[in-house]
Amino acid sequence: MSNRIFQSVMQRTRETVGRTVGVIDENGIVVACSEHSQIGESRDGVREELAYSGSIAVIGGYTYRYIGENGQDDEFAVFVEGTDDRAEMSSGILAVTLGGIKNLYYEKHDKSSFIKNIMLDNILPSDIYVKSKELHFDIEGKRIVLIIKFGAKTDMLPYDILQGMFPDKAHDYVISVSEQDLVLVKEVGENYELSEAEELAESIVQTLNTEFYAKASIGVSTLSESLKDLGRAYKEARIALEVGKVFDTEKDVICYDNLGIGRLIYQLPTTLCDIFLQEVFKKGSLESLDRETLTTVQTFFENNLNVSEASRKLFVHRNTLVYRLEKIRKITGLDLREFDQAVTFKVALMVKRYLINRPTKF
Repeated sequence: MSNRIFQSVMQRTRETVGRTVGVIDENGIVVACSEHSQIGESRDGVREELAYSGSIAVIGGYTYRYIGENGQDDEFAVFVEGTDDRAEMSSGILAVTLGGIKNLYYEKHDKSSFIKNIMLDNILPSDIYVKSKELHFDIEGKRIVLIIKFGAKTDMLPYDILQGMFPDKAHDYVISVSEQDLVLVKEVGENYELSEAEELAESIVQTLNTEFYAKASIGVSTLSESLKDLGRAYKEARIALEVGKVFDTEKDVICYDNLGIGRLIYQLPTTLCDIFLQEVFKKGSLESLDRETLTTVQTFFENNLNVSEASRKLFVHRNTLVYRLEKIRKITGLDLREFDQAVTFKVALMVKRYLINRPTKF
């Protein structure tokens, strides 16, 4: 962070409080002070005393305090001349003020914040190129976006867990979008395959489960060819998670590229879905199918409409399966032994499932 920002505040604060004020860094070095002669001095023992006390310390006629609200940031500390109540109060006000300034600075200049703004469409496309040059960002590098949704609260914060798994902050960016939802933007090589992204997601799920006893589901985007594509990639990963909740509930990793017809159904207006169902099924016919019948249908589809294979998997005689399929034809008007009608039935079931479990779109 530029110490010139701190220095400009010190000058104005000196005029207000009438005392010497300044800032020390993580090494105890004075990096900004209303008395220019003190800049560069080493304040021995101050960092140790602050670490021991937790937030505030009085040493050598000065009151020191970590910056930030409630002293939550120990990278920098502010000091005010004096050991009285006025010095304590002034140091508190100055700590909160500088903490806010520091956060705003990092938000403006931090790469992770920059990526987050791109993903959430909070930055103009023309500004992406300008900002990427300021931050020395490779704008054309390939990246993959993974959204990791934690299923329940864990002993450790989800952000800390994932940041520990991907400590390379120069190429891997862990971004928090909510308390339980994190985004991993990972830079990849030119020959990177989407299958590798799926393997990465699977390994994350396994590590979270075995080492942290945390359950998570992950949505995986397609490859992003440049920074400006991150917004699109983020939406893909989010859609993968949302569609997975409806059609692939047993899976922990859902790739946008593998969503198939579920992705198409997800984009349809609900009114159109209702009309489609009314046209495909006789009134009340779908609701009249019991669980056993629906299981029969699912197994029949999974075995590529092969009666012999499906009956073997269901542990029933071939004629029993044929009887059930005929019963379905009489109820719904669709013969599942005919490919076209089977496809119609399959899509209709997916549409019905979508309407029942419709996710909230963003």
